Amino acid sequence: MTEARIEARIEVRRSARRRRTVSAYRDGDRIVVLIPASMTAAQEAHWVERMIASLDRKEQRTKRSDADLSRRAGELNDEYFGGLATPASVAWVTNQRTRWGSCTPSDRSIRLSHRLQPMPAWVQDYVLVHELAHLLVAGHNADFWELVNAYPLAEKAQGFLAGWAAGSAATPP
Repeated sequence: MTEARIEARIEVRRSARRRRTVSAYRDGDRIVVLIPASMTAAQEAHWVERMIASLDRKEQRTKRSDADLSRRAGELNDEYFGGLATPASVAWVTNQRTRWGSCTPSDRSIRLSHRLQPMPAWVQDYVLVHELAHLLVAGHNADFWELVNAYPLAEKAQGFLAGWAAGSAATPP
């Protein structure tokens, strides 16, 4: 079983209007599989397995590696900070459950939570910009937010992350 699959809850939604098609998507930490109401339990089990495998393959193709993440941080640094916020390392980590990212200015390391991996690239970019800004300003003062808000999708990304966090907090395990 893949890590994404262990962490995800699976919700199957049956629809009388759906005749033959089956689809699936990730909604936060949940995988939603849409199937026709007429499917048998065996067909449902088959399609759930197939759709989860398909989602896993798709996510593996689109997932940024640590090297991709580091390269993207360099691009964002150049674009928004004029090259002044160069990190020594940028990596995905699995031990951040309550925050999206962290930065240690003393060793110039940035870590992003693996929970960001299925999220849109522009949300990941926002978190990178946020952490890069900490290489220039340690706290969350007005100067810091001025740097972060130079990213044009900052407010949208903040809303996305707040909505995701509220949705997953409201959903029982």
